[in-house]
Amino acid sequence: MNHPSLLRRLFSWCAFGLSMAAAAPYAQAQNLPVLLESARGHDAAFLAARAQFDSAQFRMEQARALRRPGVTADTTVGRTENTTPYSPSVTGSKSDTTTTNLSATQPLFNRANDMAVAQAEKALEVARADLETAEQDLIIRVSQAYFDVLASRDALATVEASKAAITEQLASAKRNFEVGTATITDAREAQARYDLVIAQELAANNDLRNRQLVLEQVVGRLQVRPAPLRLPLVLPPVVPQNADAWVEQALGRHPLARKARLGLEIAQLEVSRARAGHLPTVALTGRYTQQRVDGSATLRNATTGTSVQIGQLGTSTTSVVGVTLSVPLYAGHATDNRVSETLKLEEKARHDLDSARRGVELATRQSFMGLQSLAAQVKALEAAEASSQLALESTQLGYRVGVRVNLDVLNAQSLLFQTRRDLAKARYDSILGSLRLRQAAGTLAAADVQALTPLLGS
Repeated sequence: MNHPSLLRRLFSWCAFGLSMAAAAPYAQAQNLPVLLESARGHDAAFLAARAQFDSAQFRMEQARALRRPGVTADTTVGRTENTTPYSPSVTGSKSDTTTTNLSATQPLFNRANDMAVAQAEKALEVARADLETAEQDLIIRVSQAYFDVLASRDALATVEASKAAITEQLASAKRNFEVGTATITDAREAQARYDLVIAQELAANNDLRNRQLVLEQVVGRLQVRPAPLRLPLVLPPVVPQNADAWVEQALGRHPLARKARLGLEIAQLEVSRARAGHLPTVALTGRYTQQRVDGSATLRNATTGTSVQIGQLGTSTTSVVGVTLSVPLYAGHATDNRVSETLKLEEKARHDLDSARRGVELATRQSFMGLQSLAAQVKALEAAEASSQLALESTQLGYRVGVRVNLDVLNAQSLLFQTRRDLAKARYDSILGSLRLRQAAGTLAAADVQALTPLLGS
């Protein structure tokens, strides 16, 4: 370590290792918005939520059919044969009959049906809230997997740079021992650190492969290469900078809070629907019937005892239009008990709403404080990185002049590389924390991911 250019070469190797790890294998890297769009067409949980939402639209249309007219048509074809030998006038007959009925009903007043339609419309809003929740969860899962790969990649690059520095330190310790300017202890300490960094490199490689598999599984692609952050990185400020403002947004927009509020409204509609069991229903009804008869009958003359066969052929029509009023009189107290049941379910829904609002508020405040803490950690680690680098340079200078030992240099190197790894991880966590804060507030959308594009390379 006595060569004056050794320090410069050491840091050149470290920088080269980091840059090569971040750029060379990722010439065709994909940024986060591109991978998120790919995940939209692949992730099973999100596709299931979208299918559930689509089905809710059809359920709503089914409920709306309760207000529309209903028309039915039926046709009956039959043959009738009758023999009455004891009859003084008609001894037998047979006929083919075709009867066609056309019926129509238009509800005029049905309170229970009105409540059912309103509930179906609220249920569609619940399904929309579930879809928003699934979409926000997808954004977080893709972002988490994306930044986990970047963090693992940086951790591996840091270990490799540390390995290069320790290798040089080991070689220097061996040279100094051979010429008699250092003891065997320095070489053994450097060898121990080298063996340790080899194990760390193996673990970092395995962790990167596992993180890569998770990201590829989420987005449905192979050989995914997430684009790294652009350095130097300037993290965008948190706006608004007040936790109460975030909580206010969350209580009004968060899908879980909206879903709980809709659950209460559906429960209230169910109470009205149950009470409608005491109310009459009114419907406009119409019926048109056409009957065609084609047959014959045998007539007997009682005086002469002779029989005459005559034909029967003709079509008859009947038209009826009216208003039907149905009034419930007694149902064995079923309606009263149903009303009592729905009132208790309404009370439960109200408590569920309170619980959901409290949970959303707590999660939002925790996310806000967590993001503030991460931003402070990034600043502190940036300062620690500069201090650790200066400390390493001073330790190496002291080692060259004989006031520091090899172990001091190894410790300073380890501290610097660990600080760099922690700084990279804190940056990723801070970006992810901003997305989690928006998820906690219920405002997270694809546009928030798109806004991160300037921070990512290509």
